[in-house]
Amino acid sequence: MSPMQALFPNIDWPEIGQACIDTLLMLGGSLLFTIVLGLPLGVWLFLTAKGQLHARPKLYAVLSLVVNVLRSIPFIILMILLIPVTQAITGVSIGIRGAIVPLVIGAAPFFARLVETALREVDRGVIEASQAMGATTAQIVTRVLLPEARAGLVASTTVTAVALVGYTAMGGIVGAGGLGALAYQYGYNGYKPDYMLVTVALLVVLVQVLQSLGDRLVSRYSRR
Repeated sequence: MSPMQALFPNIDWPEIGQACIDTLLMLGGSLLFTIVLGLPLGVWLFLTAKGQLHARPKLYAVLSLVVNVLRSIPFIILMILLIPVTQAITGVSIGIRGAIVPLVIGAAPFFARLVETALREVDRGVIEASQAMGATTAQIVTRVLLPEARAGLVASTTVTAVALVGYTAMGGIVGAGGLGALAYQYGYNGYKPDYMLVTVALLVVLVQVLQSLGDRLVSRYSRR
């Protein structure tokens, strides 16, 4: 018997292992699609803002409103509201696949706003110099803005990944699976504090790993 089994004899460790895998799958899949959708949305928020390359106050107002509305809805409520959409896209409304859609819709606007903030930190003089040399908007975005904001974008990704860990845990209450589901099923409904303790500890470790990795990358890119 391992030390962990001796310390927590009532826990089904293979079940904990599967829950960890499910949480990582939800986190990886949702983070990927969050970046794919949130990065261009954040770029558009930046470009269409007042005083920027393609200032469009009305378009910016619409984009900003959509982002703010989606960010203001608590994730559990959002997940329930999106059940028909999730069912239409994935064919299921629970489990890992069922969690990806609401996770992305909940996190992409949050990430987009962080991207916008990171791009605003880029030195205006660098952008103006690129314009003076005849660079197109696409070239400025891909060769100037994104590289110059790389450290900020990595930090934004880290913050979003940590937020998604919390979202996956909350999603367990409505059938998303993973560590959150075990904490709710056994720790809360089953009155088994050992399950609650272990799942919370594993989530804390996951957050610490993500944050440490993100901080190292930010430090590396900042030096460059």
